[in-house]
Amino acid sequence: MSMHISDLLTYWLLQALVSLFLAILFLQSGIDKIVDRRGNLDYLTEHFARSPLAKTVGPMFLTMTILETLSGLLSGIGFLFIVFKHDPDVAFCGAVLSAVSLCALFFGQRVGKDYAGAAVLVPYFLLALAAIWITGTVHLVTI
Repeated sequence: MSMHISDLLTYWLLQALVSLFLAILFLQSGIDKIVDRRGNLDYLTEHFARSPLAKTVGPMFLTMTILETLSGLLSGIGFLFIVFKHDPDVAFCGAVLSAVSLCALFFGQRVGKDYAGAAVLVPYFLLALAAIWITGTVHLVTI
């Protein structure tokens, strides 16, 4: 498949920008969970107090901290690989883990009956799906 330079540049920009966005989103969230562990745990304990997940807040918090931090790291490293090596493979892994993280967050919001909070996650999930598609379909080795 032969692509015009403007098409290649467009794919490169999409891959780089979506990876950068996911890196910022999940690194900030993961780092916040590490830096303000107590505040986040207190909030989540109260948030899920009357839900079936009430007794699982601690393990869920640890799981989400790991998932979000890894999503952000993979997306950030993937961004660098796209920019400097024109290789989207790491960004693809970051996008997949980002989508998994968002599914886990969505599950928690729905079970916790925070339907507005769950709805807010939908655009992020769609972005993660787009990131999976854009980083998984075109390798830009010719730029």
